[in-house]
Parts: sequence; structure tokens; C-alpha cells
Amino acid sequence: MAMTTTPNIEGKRIVKYCGIVTGEAILGANVFKDLFAGVRNIIGGRSATHERELQKARGIAMQEIQERAALLGANAVVGIDLDYEVLGAGNGMLMVSASGTAVVTQ
Repeated sequence: MAMTTTPNIEGKRIVKYCGIVTGEAILGANVFKDLFAGVRNIIGGRSATHERELQKARGIAMQEIQERAALLGANAVVGIDLDYEVLGAGNGMLMVSASGTAVVTQ
């Protein structure tokens, strides 16, 4: 299934709009992972742990919109928007939401 942030797919024609599809993923952060990530942030550099969690959450949200688009009979999702939020007491949870328009292309 083609998935893009653009409103169309080059070389393809949208023949049917099936509707808006959304996907969400909320992941809790492990206390020990956070501790070591905090140390890394103090020392400098990137936090591989947080990057992996972001990638995991984004993958889940994208998989959900793909599955929901398929249920609507779509073969592509266009106009995908990704949003990231930190939730919970002490910002202990990460939410990634994805939304787009399910379409049929030829």
C-alpha cells in the first residue's frame, strides 16, 4: 500500500476517496531507560533508547492507518500527518498519532 505525506502520488490518479483513517500508539517509558537517557542527555549525544521508542510508536500508528485503509478498500493513504505528544505524570508516556486520507488510485 502506498503511503505518503503528500496530497497525491506522482504517476497515479486518485479515483476514489474512502475516508479519513487514524492510528495511535501510546507507549510507557521504562524508569531505568529514562535514567540512562537522562545521563546521556547531560553528557551529550543522542538517546538511542528514546529514538527506538519513537520509531516503535510511529510504526504502530502507521500500521494502524494502513490496516484501517485496507478495510475501506483503499490501496493508498495520502496526506499523512504525524503528531507526537508526551503524556502522564512526569511525562512518562509517549503518544504518536497518525492520520491521513484513504484513497483508491490507478
